Amino acid sequence: MSSTTVPYIGNLLQGSRNAITDVEGVTVGHQTLDDGAVQTGVTVIRPHAGDPFRDKVPAAAVVLNGFGKSVGLVQLAELGVLETPIALTNTFSVGTVATAQIRHCVAANPECGRSLPTVNPLVFECNDGFLNDIQRMAVSEADYLRAYDHAGEEFAQGSVGAGRGMSSFQLKGGVGSASRCVSAHSGVHTVGALVLANYGRQPQLVLAGHSVGERLGRLPGTRGAGNIANDAEKGSIIIVIATDAPLDARQLKRLALRAGAGLARTGSVFGHGSGDIVLAFSTAYTVPDGVERPMPAVAMVHDGLLDGLFQAAADSTEQAILHALWRATPVTGREGNHRPALHDLLPPSAL
Repeated sequence: MSSTTVPYIGNLLQGSRNAITDVEGVTVGHQTLDDGAVQTGVTVIRPHAGDPFRDKVPAAAVVLNGFGKSVGLVQLAELGVLETPIALTNTFSVGTVATAQIRHCVAANPECGRSLPTVNPLVFECNDGFLNDIQRMAVSEADYLRAYDHAGEEFAQGSVGAGRGMSSFQLKGGVGSASRCVSAHSGVHTVGALVLANYGRQPQLVLAGHSVGERLGRLPGTRGAGNIANDAEKGSIIIVIATDAPLDARQLKRLALRAGAGLARTGSVFGHGSGDIVLAFSTAYTVPDGVERPMPAVAMVHDGLLDGLFQAAADSTEQAILHALWRATPVTGREGNHRPALHDLLPPSAL
């Protein structure tokens, strides 16, 4: 089976790119660090082309399992908006990237923290320490800015950006994305997902409903990985859901929760040591930063009509995880630790 032959999840149509950027206005950029023992990076998701500090985006998050070190979730839960781009990186680089987001906001808004409120940086992480020498703290503030500047509608997936050093199911993990379209009374809405996949025990791996983990067996080149059959879940996954459907923060939290259905289909049990977090946001409207500008008058989708969006969130999440696995390339990093790519191991008869 070639790297491009990926099973299609569900019966909803995909967007033109089958990526989170099918939601109009959303862009994604990477900065990849690939130098011997340093295998890491930054991925930035911009919700729109403007300044989210001034024009905030409705959002909500769900913590499926809270083994993580993210920044910004407390205020997000309270106010229901995001006011920076969404940044993904490794665990030890959260502080650096948050500082970069603050400096970036201050540069664009010199009164931030003075006559204007402080900004709430939003950074999510996974631990890429098997492949990446995480103690080097190699990610810089400049790397965040490069990822931000590179953001576009077309972007790479797999072993890139924040996904460079990530592992899933004792295989190479990384960044994956997908989208689904839903017909509604108000027209067609798009739901897109982007994942940073760094989770899973190999025996539990399920692809498009087929249990393939046990068939993969013990892999060559995984020195230091331990006993694959008995390894505890020590990874994480960050899932970002975008939609152009007009939803409020309460509804977005409900949408985020449904991404967990797509995650579970791949074999995840939200293990004890896994940080599994979902963020959902809508691009249908923005919330102004100051009281001098009026709040938007938006007709929200009725709760009774959310099921199609729920299915799209689940299906696009599962599809994005498959893309992360299939599009990843093999990586050898710290101390010779290696993760093979799924598409190099799985025979056509496996599904």
